[in-house]
Amino acid sequence: MELMYRGVVYVGCILLATAFLIIYIFNRKSSPKFIGGIKAANTARIRNSKLYKSLNFRYRVLSGLLLVGVTGSVISCLFLAARPYKTDDVVSGVKKRDIILNLDVSYSLYDLNSELTDYLKGVVAGLEGDRFGINIFNTSSVTYVPLTDDYDYVIERLDALHDYFLMQKEYYENYFLKYDDMRLIPDDQQERYQELSDRLDYFEAGTLYENWYRGSSLIGEGLGTALYSFPYLNDSERTRVIIMSTDNELNAFVKEVLNLQEAADYCKKNNVTLFGIFPSEDKFYLPEEYNYASCLSAFKSAVETTGGKFYVRTNTQPVSEIVKDIQKQEAMMIKVVMTRQTMDLPRIPFIFLIICLAMFGVAGMVMQK
Repeated sequence: MELMYRGVVYVGCILLATAFLIIYIFNRKSSPKFIGGIKAANTARIRNSKLYKSLNFRYRVLSGLLLVGVTGSVISCLFLAARPYKTDDVVSGVKKRDIILNLDVSYSLYDLNSELTDYLKGVVAGLEGDRFGINIFNTSSVTYVPLTDDYDYVIERLDALHDYFLMQKEYYENYFLKYDDMRLIPDDQQERYQELSDRLDYFEAGTLYENWYRGSSLIGEGLGTALYSFPYLNDSERTRVIIMSTDNELNAFVKEVLNLQEAADYCKKNNVTLFGIFPSEDKFYLPEEYNYASCLSAFKSAVETTGGKFYVRTNTQPVSEIVKDIQKQEAMMIKVVMTRQTMDLPRIPFIFLIICLAMFGVAGMVMQK
């Protein structure tokens, strides 16, 4: 317990002690004078009687209680005026995060994306207060899940995406690579092929819009769309993070609205941290057309521009280890907001004041009898 106005107690106690000292000196110097009336003789005998001694003892005790009551009441009032208090550090809230999963859904990444969406279900289930969203892109971008804290819904959508990537794998390996002409697919596989095509079209109607004209894997536009999916972008009350998977194999037929480095610069400007996940070299699509080192270097540079961290998914560093490491990064740490709160503590001096006043009042009443 501390006193906000400590000087009140010091000054008050000095004044109180001074007052008692003056009264003591005054009473000591003054002697009782006979003013008038009849003098009594042989009072010593009365003073030695048991009744007198008893009454005198009672008077002295009650006088002492009166003095203690008055002194205690004054001191209690001084402490109340000095305002006793304590200071506590109170958790007034937690600075929560907005996290967007941004997936390049090109067929070259179905293994990486399948593993990522499957593992992230457990991560999302453990969130509390954070908002999670999902963007998918190829030629065009789709806000697949807007930022939400409905984790059951996010997990449901992650399940659907996981199934989509498994369908991509089945379609690509069982049909696209085997048949130059889909009319050559055996009759007993036609039904499954058609079912896959219809279900894939559900997703790709959004991500391959104007694919014939604009190309595919427009990485910069995909990142830019994820960035501007955050509401109130200039408001930095929440920590904002993008987790992005891509092989950075740009196949644009026309100039991008926003290239990868420009999108990363905008992320940095708006305090959004990007974490990048890149496939291993043995999983890299069309190495004869795209340079692995060049694609990796450009994506890594964009990630590090934002202060994020770049990862390559390898056999020794699976998605589970990558995501665990992302969760340990400073940008992903939950920040507790502490405030210092002052709380008055008048209870003890107030109780002491009541006791002293009660003592003073009882002693005074008894002395009157």
